[in-house]
Amino acid sequence: MKWQDKIVSDNEIMLGKPVIKGTRITVEFILERLANGWSEEDIIENYPNISREDIQAVFSYLNDCIKDGLLVEPRHKSA
Repeated sequence: MKWQDKIVSDNEIMLGKPVIKGTRITVEFILERLANGWSEEDIIENYPNISREDIQAVFSYLNDCIKDGLLVEPRHKSA
């Protein structure tokens, strides 16, 4: 599965943030839920229009962003 089939960006939807296709649910929103301890099952249960494949696409999208250098490792300040 290509994330491009599931993740879209349109300036008219959520200010152009990447969203799950056919929804207004952003990649950022999904990642925030996961970072706060939600499981994939929790997301699917609370947002039934989101599928496991949609969540997998979020991970694939994020992976490509990291590989392409769009996201970089945070630098730690020396003490």
